[in-house]
Amino acid sequence: MVLNLLQRLGEHVGGWLYLIAGFFAFAEAAIMVGLVFPGEASLLVAGFGAHQGWVSLGPMVAVAVLAAITGDSVGYEVGKHYGPALRESRLGRRVGAKNWAKADAFLRRHGGKAVFLGRCTALLRALIPGMAGMARLPYLRTFLPWNVAGGVLWGGGCVLLGYAFSASLDTISKYLTWGPMAVIVVLLVGYLVHRVLRRRRQRAAEPF
Repeated sequence: MVLNLLQRLGEHVGGWLYLIAGFFAFAEAAIMVGLVFPGEASLLVAGFGAHQGWVSLGPMVAVAVLAAITGDSVGYEVGKHYGPALRESRLGRRVGAKNWAKADAFLRRHGGKAVFLGRCTALLRALIPGMAGMARLPYLRTFLPWNVAGGVLWGGGCVLLGYAFSASLDTISKYLTWGPMAVIVVLLVGYLVHRVLRRRRQRAAEPF
């Protein structure tokens, strides 16, 4: 059912998948927007679509990486200029004091590496860039190198993972064509072996 839905999506979206997946990757990396937009899922679908031929793999990886890096950079600038006010706004209160504290502690503990490590979870991916901007983490010397490294790993990795998943489905589908027959053969052989061994035991137990 999910695969059929993806197939119909690809037929209707086509080349627009570059823009859609790139936008979601950008939006999730920007401060707090990632709590709404599924950037990671969109890149996985884009990788799936690349294997299906809806888009080309190389350009899709480039779009994903660029969108992730740009999104983090925008989040940094937003946090730097509007962070405190945004934190006290209605949207900031929706994030919750507990989540803000978690991001604060994560940034203090890991410093620049938090920009890279924060991509592991959607919450930190959304908050850490803005928190780094609020903390005035040096952009060129610290933030940007870790941002680029994380964007390459996360953006490219998600697309390639979706591509590999689609490729594995094609391989599995080939085996599934013969899989039921193989299972039947194995069960039949097992049954015959069981019958033969049972008869031998019965004959051995019979008195001469």
